[in-house]
Amino acid sequence: MSLLETVSMPVLETERFDLRPVRLSDRGLIEHYASDERVARMTSSIPHPLPPTAAEAFVTRVTAPESDEHVWALDATRQGGAELMGLVTLTRLDADQSEVSYWVAPAFWNTGIASDAVQALVDANPLGNATMFAITFQDNPASARVLTHAGFEYIGDAETYSVARAAKIPTWTYLRKLR
Repeated sequence: MSLLETVSMPVLETERFDLRPVRLSDRGLIEHYASDERVARMTSSIPHPLPPTAAEAFVTRVTAPESDEHVWALDATRQGGAELMGLVTLTRLDADQSEVSYWVAPAFWNTGIASDAVQALVDANPLGNATMFAITFQDNPASARVLTHAGFEYIGDAETYSVARAAKIPTWTYLRKLR
């Protein structure tokens, strides 16, 4: 598949919530949660403080047809819950590989929804990947548990720059073979 081809993003149902494509109306909740320093510090790309137009620019970028980022919102409205509890993303690396990333709003930490979201994404494999990769900061062992619960295997240490921390942060890298 060409990087310029668009992928129809399915809604992925779990018992407690749905993973649905991000939509323009999500930008307010994304801004609210991404503005939380606890969320930003556990990502490489969310700045803190969050600039006023950052959430709008993010949603515009990831909903563009040519985007190589495929972003789903964790939405529990079908089950009577919150409309947006976090995001999970697949970023295409090449035709058969993607990187998984995710964040969950602090109100929903330690509830297992990150594990459910990553597992649903792995099970559905919407981009037809042979391999998924993920990284987590070494000071976030809960995120490492999310990955290992979804069958990812640790493959090594590295480091990546965190915009919110304005520093290089040690990471653990994980891999999940799908075929």
